[in-house]
Amino acid sequence: MSRRICIVCGLSLGLLRLAGAPPVADHTKGTLLIANKGDRSLGLVDPRSGKQVATVPEGGVTGHEVTASADGKLAYVPVYGDSGVGKPGTDGRNMVVIDLGQRKVVGTVDFGHGVRPHCPVVNPGDGMLYVTTELDKTISVIDPKSLRIIGTVPTNQPESHMLAITRDGKRGYTANVGPGTVSALDLAGRKTIAVIPISKNTQRISLSADDTMAFTSDQTSPRLAVIDTSSNKVSTWVTLPAPGYGTAPTPDGRWLVVAVPTANMVAVVDLKLMKVLHTIDVPAAPQEVLIRPDNRIAYVSCDKSGKIAAISIQDWKVQSIIDAGKDADGLAWASGI
Repeated sequence: MSRRICIVCGLSLGLLRLAGAPPVADHTKGTLLIANKGDRSLGLVDPRSGKQVATVPEGGVTGHEVTASADGKLAYVPVYGDSGVGKPGTDGRNMVVIDLGQRKVVGTVDFGHGVRPHCPVVNPGDGMLYVTTELDKTISVIDPKSLRIIGTVPTNQPESHMLAITRDGKRGYTANVGPGTVSALDLAGRKTIAVIPISKNTQRISLSADDTMAFTSDQTSPRLAVIDTSSNKVSTWVTLPAPGYGTAPTPDGRWLVVAVPTANMVAVVDLKLMKVLHTIDVPAAPQEVLIRPDNRIAYVSCDKSGKIAAISIQDWKVQSIIDAGKDADGLAWASGI
């Protein structure tokens, strides 16, 4: 192509933009949030540069997980304590609210006593914030505007550590670590509707893109439980290279990305075939998986190495390794900044 044609094309594109044509989509618009457990801080990662550009001290003991408000302006970090689930240590009793623009703590929720609050999820149905409060065997329901606890949902199981909510906001599913079960919850009715046995120990929970399946990792065997959410029973098992941990489905419903900590890898499950088709080596101790909203990148936090692996979903190769903080764990995407 001649230089003259290139100039004309460039001018034409500029005129189209002036005429109101839609701009080229920025697939990296937003900020990746990371709970740096060892640093007791929230990290903000610029997905364009692939760098952690700021940290915000939580002012508490240790926050393991994080979620962002619907408008992407705030982050919610429950302060769990200095222990692992089911292990001796301090019992966190509050959740901090961080203004991502100002990069500082602007609010807190006090649960009144030690509850080890862990996994926060904004319910897309009612807009309320649901937080696992595992020592009470409940999910606490919080109004994000007033920061008041307005109710609880019993899980009827100890160590309800992680939570996933259906897209309509009506159902919730918790991974109950020590009992090795999953609680199926009626969130509107604020009650448990089923307790699903998995193994002697289970970790993490996610839902398929169409909410027909829930996924949780057996910690005693290299396999993944697939729960049929219509019957609330395990429908199949998927063999993994080693025991899995965090999982996340791609928005198109085709793949499930599974962190496999002891093997320092990520396994990619084909949800039609229900088998692992790809494995990707990542830094030590992968924990949590987050799929970027544009379905291009899977971010995987790697606890022991303080890294985040950015994996291309197009070819299942590591695109970059991002330096995070010590004991990098929980991930969230903030679309507003």
